[in-house]
Amino acid sequence: MHDYISSAQRTFKLEAEAVAAQAIHLDDNFVNACELMLSCKGRIVVIGMGKSGHIGNKIAATLASTGTPAFFVHPGEASHGDLGMIIRGDVVIALSNSGETSEVTTLLPLLKRLAIPLISITGSKTSTLAKFSDAHLFIDIQQEACPLDLAPTSSTTAALVMGDALAIALLETRGFSPEDFAFSHPGGTLGRRLLLKVSDIMHSGDRLPLVQSGTVLKKVLLEISQKGLGMAGVISEHGDLLGIYTDGDLRRTLDQGLDIHTVQVDDVMTKNPVTVMAEQLAAEAVEIMQQKKINALLVSDQEGKLVGALNMHDLLRAGVI
Repeated sequence: MHDYISSAQRTFKLEAEAVAAQAIHLDDNFVNACELMLSCKGRIVVIGMGKSGHIGNKIAATLASTGTPAFFVHPGEASHGDLGMIIRGDVVIALSNSGETSEVTTLLPLLKRLAIPLISITGSKTSTLAKFSDAHLFIDIQQEACPLDLAPTSSTTAALVMGDALAIALLETRGFSPEDFAFSHPGGTLGRRLLLKVSDIMHSGDRLPLVQSGTVLKKVLLEISQKGLGMAGVISEHGDLLGIYTDGDLRRTLDQGLDIHTVQVDDVMTKNPVTVMAEQLAAEAVEIMQQKKINALLVSDQEGKLVGALNMHDLLRAGVI
């Protein structure tokens, strides 16, 4: 039986060594590549054939999601019309382990004619692609993980990491923030956490559990039951927030043996309740609930008027948690 574990461990070892070795070769070319990309007035266009193309596609996606507009163009298609997608002001990143891939080298005179800066990622410093480049990033691979030393494995992994290094260097230079990242990922968990505001989730209008000061507790409980948030806000006749009555307050009321038919909510409510503002991020509401060990929050405006309410279930449904 083949020793699959040993085979996998050998692959991990060779590819990890290949990645680690690239740090030695970082020089002014890497700095030049970063500066070319930072000064780019257009987009970063990544090209590559075969496995290099797959890696190039991922590099373009990583750049685009971290603040550097980028996309992938297949060099074979570029020779048949798609070259029109590349315009003055763009910067091209070309990947080819040999540096001699014909579909890529065919485009070089045209890129030069358009005065488009070229960054190459190759395994040969003397290759055609390297010589044509404004910045050449050398991928020095002693051995592919493939035991035949044929299938691109270590070389493609190292090229991918080089692309990641470029993307992260640019991200850090630009001061790219989690909020910026969220705008590129509005459908993901991070996007929901960082973009959703309390106003996007809260219950308001007729859905807001609300009672006036002086309301008998029995009516308060009916309001809580009808609105389904496990609490109700208590306001003055002028609309000022006075307190909150929750399921927890009800348990304490019953423990005291008070009559819900006669006692007024003012006597048993929690005064000066914790609130959030409608324009705050929903993620902040989660943090407040966790810190205060509560399951619901009232939402007030700048003048202290009650405008909404939300609970942990609302945040769960919105994907903030």
